[in-house]
Order: sequence, then C-alpha cells, then structure tokens
Amino acid sequence: MNKIVATISQIRNIDNLNIVEFEFDDTKLKMISLDLNEDTKVGQKVVLTTKPTHIAIAKNLQGELSYSNQILATIEEIDQGELLCVVNSKIDNTDLQSIITTDSAKRMNLKNNDKVILLIKASDMSILEVLND
Repeated sequence: MNKIVATISQIRNIDNLNIVEFEFDDTKLKMISLDLNEDTKVGQKVVLTTKPTHIAIAKNLQGELSYSNQILATIEEIDQGELLCVVNSKIDNTDLQSIITTDSAKRMNLKNNDKVILLIKASDMSILEVLND
C-alpha cells in the first residue's frame, strides 16, 4: 500500500457523499468517500492510501483527463517482470509504487529518472489514518 501524508483543505458533502480535498507537496488531491470519521476536519493531517494497481502512469501527457489526482513524480527504479512491472517513483520524501503491465512499460519506454505523472482516481484514494498533532 502507498502512503501519502496530506492536509485536509476542504470537505464538501451532500447526504452521505463526501468529496475531500487535500494539500500534498503543492499538489491538490481529491477523494470520494461515503462515510467520514468524526475526526476528519479541515486542517487535519491524514495518511492517505491507495493500492499500487490503482496508480496509472502518464509520460508526455497532453490534454485533459478526468483523473482528479495527477502527481508529478520521478521514476527511481523499475522492477520489470515477464508480465508485470513495478515502478517506484518519488515525490520529495514520499515514495509511491505503481504496478503496470510490462508491455505498457516497454511501449512507454520508461526509464529511471523519467518525469511522469501518476494518475489516481478520487474513488481509489482513502484515509488510512487521521494524525493527531
């Protein structure tokens, strides 16, 4: 599981549906949630999580996408298997891991030190822990 420490910047809700916005390394992130813990408040630091299989990678991206979370990162290491590829990326002091097909990694010609955009749907992000200051 990937872990991202972020600060809640906004919570919008209608009925049970919540859209929570976060600040992470000068990047705005969003999460869709049906239920929020009572401790979840604007200004609160949290640990966000997402599965490596829920992070897509874009290289030389142009145009608009519906992905709410688009994080600029640098590839640190690529562990290429026969079918799947584990791509380890870094954003300042945060390491994120993505699992994609080896065919995609080859087609994109991914290499160490490449600048890429990590794409995460808002519905694939969740709060793992609310941090108490």
